[in-house]
Amino acid sequence: MESKDEVIITENDVMGIMDVFTRVPPLILKMVVKGNKNVVKSFETQIKEYQKQLDSSDMVKIEKVLEMDVPDLQEILKKAYLETGQKQLKILADPHAEEFISGNLRELKKILFPSRFI
Repeated sequence: MESKDEVIITENDVMGIMDVFTRVPPLILKMVVKGNKNVVKSFETQIKEYQKQLDSSDMVKIEKVLEMDVPDLQEILKKAYLETGQKQLKILADPHAEEFISGNLRELKKILFPSRFI
């Protein structure tokens, strides 16, 4: 297995993790972001079920993405928006979404890597 330092993260890796947010209709996502809602907690059961399907390499990639600075993630989301035109990506790339993203990624870390938060 590769160490975390050896793993290279691609835009596709980031998009894979942010995919859950892009499935939400833009209007709803905009309201959730504006209200800074914790949406990850609502999907905790599904996240844990999905985690069972992941191998250690997938988990290392996820961990590395979760450790990225939110502005760096948003830059990737902005590039993806410019390529795809997907409105949800534009909403998430907006600097006003930084707190929403950081809070939800923090919650995701607690679910996927609970031993680090005991």
